[in-house]
This record gives sequence, C-alpha cells and structure tokens, in this order.
Amino acid sequence: MNTEERQLAEMLHRVTPEPPRRVTVEDVAFRLADEAGRARGGPRRLRGPRARRDPGRGRGWAPVLAAASVVVVAGASAGIATVMTSHHNPTSPGDGMPPSSASVSTPATSTAPSQPSTSSGPTWPPEPVAAGMWGAELINRQSFTKASLAAGTTSLYAITQGFLDRINPVSGDVVTQVPYTSPISGFSNRPVVTGNTVWVLSSYSGANVVLTGYNGKTLAPAGTVTVPVSGQVSSAPQGVLTSGSGGDLYVAAGSSVVLVNPQTHQVVRHIATSGQVSSLAVTPDGSKLYVGTGAFKLLAYNPATGALLGSSAMTGLSTGGNLVATSGGVWGTVGIGMSEWVWFAPRGDLSRVVRVSQGPGAGLDSVPTSSGGAVWIGGSQKLVCANPATGQVMASTAIPTDNGVVEYFGNVTVAGNGRTYALYQNQAAQQFGVATLTPPGACWG
Repeated sequence: MNTEERQLAEMLHRVTPEPPRRVTVEDVAFRLADEAGRARGGPRRLRGPRARRDPGRGRGWAPVLAAASVVVVAGASAGIATVMTSHHNPTSPGDGMPPSSASVSTPATSTAPSQPSTSSGPTWPPEPVAAGMWGAELINRQSFTKASLAAGTTSLYAITQGFLDRINPVSGDVVTQVPYTSPISGFSNRPVVTGNTVWVLSSYSGANVVLTGYNGKTLAPAGTVTVPVSGQVSSAPQGVLTSGSGGDLYVAAGSSVVLVNPQTHQVVRHIATSGQVSSLAVTPDGSKLYVGTGAFKLLAYNPATGALLGSSAMTGLSTGGNLVATSGGVWGTVGIGMSEWVWFAPRGDLSRVVRVSQGPGAGLDSVPTSSGGAVWIGGSQKLVCANPATGQVMASTAIPTDNGVVEYFGNVTVAGNGRTYALYQNQAAQQFGVATLTPPGACWG
C-alpha cells in the first residue's frame, strides 16, 4: 500500500468508525480493579481488555478469569472495610479484662460519636453461660471496664478501651460510641445518667475536676462543668460521682463535695468535709449524703444545708469505698484482691457493720449496686440480692467454675425495660460482655 492509499484508508476509518464493542465481564472486572486501586491512592495503571482478534481462542477461560477478578476485587474491598472498623474490636480489653493486641486509631481528643451498628436484631444469638445460672445469657461479646455498666430508660452504657458505648438492651449491640478514656482508670467509677444525659469524669487531678455530659441517645457532647478542688483529689477514688433524687450531680472534689445542676451546668453548693473524699453516695430520698474519707471514716451530711449529721469508723479498716446508700443504711467494700469483702452499715453506723459477701480476687471486684429495688453483689463465688432496708440476703446462687477457672458476674443493673443485666467474664472460654439474668422472685421483695 502506497502513501496515498494509506491516507485514504485512514480518512475512510474516521468517517465510518467501528461499531461499538459489547461490554463484557472482563470489562467489568478490570473497571472494578482499577477503581479499587485508585481508592487506595495508587496510580491508575490498569487498562481495559483488548478485543480478541480470534473469537475462538481462550473462549472457555476468559469468563472464568474475569469472574475470578471480580471475586478478588470484592475480597480486597472487604479487607479494607475490616481494617477500617478494627479500631473498635468487639473483644478489645477493658480494665482488668483479657488483653488484646487491638489498637485504637481514633484521636483521644475527638468527641464525634460514631455508629458502629444499626441492626435492630442481635448480632449474635443469646448464648447460655454459667450453666444457665439465674437464666444467664450472654448478649454482647465486648470487653468492658469493670464496674462501668449503667442503665438509662432505654439504653445501657459502659466504658471500654478508648470509648464510651451506648448499648441496645434488647440486642446487646453497641449502637453508638464516642471516644473516651477515664481519668481514674483502675478504680470503679461508672457513668451517671440524669434525664437524657450521660455524665462522666473527663479530668480528675490538679486544681479542677471536669465533668462531661453526652446526649443519652446520640452521645453528642452536651456540655462540660469545671468544678474547683479543695486541696487535692483522692489518689484512690472509688465511686466519686453520683446523682441525687432531684437529679443534681454530686462529685468528690478533694476535701469537699460539690453539687452541680446538670441542666444549668452551674455549681449549686460546696460541702466542706473533714478529710479527703474517696467515695460518696446519696440516699434515695435525698435526705443524707454519705462520704468516705481518709483511712476510713464514714461521714453523714445534710445535702441541703451541708450540716454534719454524724460520723463513724471501724477498727482496723484502713481503706474503703464504692459506697451505696439505701433506705436502711450504707453498703461498701473494703480491702483488695482475695481480702476484699462487702459490708452493710445499718443507719450508716460502722460500729454495727455486717459482712455480706466475700470478694472475688484475681483483680476482679464485687462492687455492690442498688437497682430495681434490691442491692446486688456479684463476684466469682456467689451472686446475691439483698434487702435495701435491712441488709438481709433475699436470694443467692453459687457462680460455677469452668474447668476450675472462675466465672465472674458483677455490676448488676436493672434497666428501664425491667430486665436485669451484668458484666460477665470467663477466662477459660474467653467469653466476656453483657449478660442478661432472670433472678428469682425473692429478689423483688
């Protein structure tokens, strides 16, 4: 073909282009692979498949290879999604819970809530645990900080490594979370729910204590309150934030207790104490504020006036905390590890103290909780419900072991739906999370 013939052929090709080629499976596979590569920030290097000149060559393998390409690309995309969500592993450890190599990538200073789950049903079906003791079923497989479970009207809240979580009490799913790290890690201080706001300590040192509130449904920030400290805060805080019957917050601030209105975010009253406050509790009717100080003295105040109503001590008791006030008196813990035990002081008088339950040891806890008209004491030996007016045990059950390894129930909480929940741990089976319980009728009086 000479030059003139070649130019004529090119002109005819432009005037009469080839008919459009049919889109094939190979085209889709290459396009998906190209888009996945560019989503990861890589250069665009893939090119679409060329039209085969021999329609018979490779006809049997081409669709198979193209389909395989689609599978590989889909698998890679799933892998990317897994990496992006692994910052909040359902088995990441809380305080005193099983260790894990998972890391948190969200900056600690961020307070933007995230939505890890939107399912209406359970991610996992309920799983019977502890041989069905009190109908125990595990509905959540997240590892939470010990004694951090709290209940609102329609939600549960708990603290895990680097997060404050809102939990669906029906499905057990973590439906909302916000970055949060407790400033007093290692001690029992759970969130406090007032109305539609969840309050936590965001700073507990120096000249000020800072309280941070989150919307109870979205966990969006709902304000902060800075509370001045008298002297120095306790180095062993065990229950230093609570609420009263009127909804006011009470926080231990060195050698004083400060009342805060959660609606106005204003300090209402300072109550000076005769020692450094390590724990506090308010009676259900709001008539008494009990304060644990120093080495260990129990003080009673009138929260409305700040007047001292009485004090008592127990011989040989050097530490104490996790106070719970009920109509009949005060509950608390003393000691650590295998020596920890729960006590009840009728009318807040430590000279009449009654030993209620032995602690679990092994770095766990048996912190008493008052919820649903009963006082609950867990651990690794017995699960107990007691009468809040008299301190008498109404029902108890032995917590079984798993091949000689202890199983643990603690932080028992009755939610607004009437169901009973607890934090559960079984090191032998690597099971931990939120469990539901069906206590006997005797627990309800």
